Amino acid sequence: MSDSLDQLNARLLQFAHERDWEQFHTPKNLVMALAGETGELLEHFQWLTAAQSATLSDEKKQQVAHEMADILLYLIRLSERLDIDLIAAANEKIAINAVRYPAEKVRGDARRAGEYDD
Repeated sequence: MSDSLDQLNARLLQFAHERDWEQFHTPKNLVMALAGETGELLEHFQWLTAAQSATLSDEKKQQVAHEMADILLYLIRLSERLDIDLIAAANEKIAINAVRYPAEKVRGDARRAGEYDD
């Protein structure tokens, strides 16, 4: 059975309610926790070559998966607290990026928007 973001959010809400943690899950605290977890994910890749980063051991991949899960869970909690539909926001952002980075103009080029010649 695949979980949806709504199902994960319901589990997270129950988890927080059972522990009386809602009081701590302010947007500010959730963003700070999210930044910390992102740093923990980064540590797994620090100093690796591009090739090494693409061929993680099973143990390392499991550790990375747990850090990614922490990040996802904090994002879901933050979206709930701010009443943001993450799926809608992601789809909107993809549409914005499609306009900012037209395939025929940026194919194979990793520069950021605004760095392209018109």
